[in-house]
Formats: sequence, C-alpha cells, structure tokens
Amino acid sequence: MWLLFAFIAVPIIEIALFIQVGGAIGTWPTLGIVVLTAVLGTYLMRVQGRMAIGNLQRSFSQLDDPTEPLAHGAMVLISGVLLLTPGFFTDALGFALLVPAIRSGVFRYLRRRVKVQSFSMGGQPDFPPQEDVIDGEFFEVDPAKRPTHQPSGWTKH
Repeated sequence: MWLLFAFIAVPIIEIALFIQVGGAIGTWPTLGIVVLTAVLGTYLMRVQGRMAIGNLQRSFSQLDDPTEPLAHGAMVLISGVLLLTPGFFTDALGFALLVPAIRSGVFRYLRRRVKVQSFSMGGQPDFPPQEDVIDGEFFEVDPAKRPTHQPSGWTKH
C-alpha cells in the first residue's frame, strides 16, 4: 500500500516543486539545476560506490558480517537512481543517501525492523547428512561420432 502511495505522491510533489521553483527563478535556470544535480550526483555516487565496494571487499577479506557494507552499497545505488530521476524531491533524497551518517541511521532503523533467522559463513551446512549416499568413481565416455546427413556439396571436405 505504501508503494502505491509513493508512486502517486512523488510525482505530485515533483510537479509542485517544479512549478514553485520555475516560477521563482525561471524555466532555464530550473532545468539547469536539474541537469547539474544529475551530473554532480553521478560523480558523487561513483566516489561513494567505490568506497562501499572497498568496505564490502574488506569485510569479506576479514570474514566480518557483510550486512552493513551491502546495505550501504544498496543505498548508494538507490541514491544514484534518485539523482538521475529529474526532480528536486528525488534529488534531495538521493543526496541525503550519499551522506554516510544518514545511511548508517537508515541501516540502524532497518536493522531493528528486520529479523534475521540464521546466518553462517563457510563451514559445514546445518542440515543432517543423507544416509543413502553412495560414493563411486566414474569416467565419461564420448560416443562414436556418426554424421546424421551427408555434406550439401557447397563446401569441400
């Protein structure tokens, strides 16, 4: 239900902001600001994205829980989508998600609301082994190649 509300509310907010800002500063400056924020947001998203990937790689190499770096990377990606969407409201949300402190706050909020049932890294699986497993060795035998049709005559043998 909230997603439907967002799909209806966000365009209405954007249109209202375009009308207000365009009326105050004019059409061309408004369009210039929209293009400038898209370009600036793309640059900032690349920088923040590289940092998020570095943090994720660091957590993997140190065998730490990758949940937070993954969440930060996802929020940087969402930020990029919001910054490339024309509008002032989506730009404000996109720039807000590029601030690490805000991303950490969003992560803490989501962490309280999401319950993880289990998490494991490496090691043996938690399920019991099957009793009817039969070990064996095999080797693959290629069948003899038999042509299914004769050459067409267009090519030489």
